Amino acid sequence: MKRLFDFCLALLLSLLLALPTFIVFLAVRRTSPGPALYWSDRVGRGNRIFRMPKFRTMRVGAPIVATHLLPDPSALLTPIGSFLRRSSLDELPQLWSILVGNMSFVGPRPALFNQEDLIQLRTEQGVHELLPGLTGWAQVNGRDELPIPEKVKLDVEYLCRKSFWFDLKIIWMTVSKVLRQDGVSH
Repeated sequence: MKRLFDFCLALLLSLLLALPTFIVFLAVRRTSPGPALYWSDRVGRGNRIFRMPKFRTMRVGAPIVATHLLPDPSALLTPIGSFLRRSSLDELPQLWSILVGNMSFVGPRPALFNQEDLIQLRTEQGVHELLPGLTGWAQVNGRDELPIPEKVKLDVEYLCRKSFWFDLKIIWMTVSKVLRQDGVSH
């Protein structure tokens, strides 16, 4: 049932958000050199690597590490990168990953391929068997501000509590947090 829900909602949102997605695509292309989409190697279910699209918010050639590990991430942002991150519009292309089955709407956020500490902790706790999500329990409880052990603790809580109704609660909380721009690293 979760896969059917994910597919139908992603298809509906893809259609409803086609125009805003196209506008963001054009804005990224016009405000900085390079492609509009950035395809990131991420860790999926069973620790398998998949390619996840996002609108590019960093300049071409930026290091491929988690933002919090950069000495001055704002220096690497594109002219509209900060806005795209604050508004979460950079995440729109991930609807594709949901449509093809690499992601779900709700689950642990997919780790970068080189976040060994996060991958190891999730694997030890069995979280790696979940499909990664566009949002998750950790995201609505701190988003970018949480240290990795706390994120994994919340991912484990999601693993234990997962249900359709819990997913709906997380989606509702996500919409609220995105609209208020809570917990977003700039």
